[in-house]
Amino acid sequence: MITLENGGKSYTTKTIRTLVLNQVNLTVERGDFLSIMGPSGSGKSTLLNVLGMFESLDQGSLELAGETVASLNYAQKIALRRQVIGYIFQSFNLISHMSVFDNVELPLKYRSVPKNERRQRVDQTLDTFGLAHRAGHYPAQLSGGQQQRVAIARAMISRPHLILADEPTGNLDSKHSRDVLEQLTSINSAGTTVVMVTHSPEASNYANRIVTMRDGYLT
Repeated sequence: MITLENGGKSYTTKTIRTLVLNQVNLTVERGDFLSIMGPSGSGKSTLLNVLGMFESLDQGSLELAGETVASLNYAQKIALRRQVIGYIFQSFNLISHMSVFDNVELPLKYRSVPKNERRQRVDQTLDTFGLAHRAGHYPAQLSGGQQQRVAIARAMISRPHLILADEPTGNLDSKHSRDVLEQLTSINSAGTTVVMVTHSPEASNYANRIVTMRDGYLT
């Protein structure tokens, strides 16, 4: 599913260059559940953004679902992302002027799923995440934990081949954390590949493989 070779990424200001990814090599097979752990600032989220094609490498190569990412133009990257990836953002990235229902439905519209099927799948997904009573609400009317569950529901609803999850339980209480991790485990058991960034050893225990990042290095 993912092959990253000698991946390098840095950010430069007028006075300093910060190396965020340093010669990172990573292979993720189809059906893996990989947890990436490490302290804040170690490069975990940047690595996930590179895998999701939201950021580009400065050096090295990335192959995703059989496609060499560097050879794709902007439109092709968007098409591949919509086709393959469900992304759970740490900052939610919900669309403020759209209801919970509409936010969760959006990936299905991108995939041209028929309207009746969209409604059925959204209703079912919201019920699974305990959000059915919030379907008509807007993000500003929700707690942080509720917004996180909406973001997770949106990522999962299109049944993607790959879930990229950035601290998916970071804003949730213990019960909802378990619910989310069990959902990730369930879709992984059904064949979806999961790559999860987390600070939580408890969350990492749900993965079948754990790697650690520190100072831009992957171990």
